[in-house]
Parts: sequence; structure tokens; C-alpha cells
Amino acid sequence: MASDLSDVRFLTVAEVAEMMRVSNMTVYRLVHSGELPAVRFGRSFRIPESAVAAAIETPSSQVG
Repeated sequence: MASDLSDVRFLTVAEVAEMMRVSNMTVYRLVHSGELPAVRFGRSFRIPESAVAAAIETPSSQVG
């Protein structure tokens, strides 16, 4: 299991917001709603890069 985690790259909320071209608050909303998986480290969240890639590639049913 430890070797599995060493392969995962975690991103900050700000990095995810920049990649997705949305605000930090939008990323927090996605995390809190469960649409974007995240791990909490202290008071901050880290999002697996693979989850961000999947969210970007998956067409959204909500527009606007």
C-alpha cells in the first residue's frame, strides 16, 4: 500500500483551480460535494492529480 501512495501526485486547491480555470472556491465546492476526491492534511486539502485529470476529461452535465 505504501508503494501505491508514492506513485500518487497531490495538488493544492490553488493548483487545481489554475488547471481547471476556476476559482479556489469552486474547487472547495467540488471537494465538499464529493465530486472531486481529496485528502485533508491539517487545515488544507490535497487532490490527487489523477482525479483532476478525470474531472477535466469527463463532460459535465451542468453548464454555467
